[in-house]
Amino acid sequence: MARGTGEAAGCEDVRRHDLRHFYASGLIASGCDVVTVQRTLGHSTPSITLHTYPHLWPSAEDRTRDAAARTGAEVLGDVDGHLTNDESS
Repeated sequence: MARGTGEAAGCEDVRRHDLRHFYASGLIASGCDVVTVQRTLGHSTPSITLHTYPHLWPSAEDRTRDAAARTGAEVLGDVDGHLTNDESS
């Protein structure tokens, strides 16, 4: 950012590096794989990306919980986030 731009935008405490981490966090949260994030950020290896953002990658437990929730929603008839046992929906 040019000097003064952050102040004009009301973001004087936000650094470019903060924006980079925000961007990486968004990519990871959206399900991008490690190689995609690595290349986007310009890291030389995927291990650098994994070392920098290990807390953001979903664990096996997270994926299992999500899969179980999706399966339960399908079995119980989750329609737009509302469970129903009405067969007409």
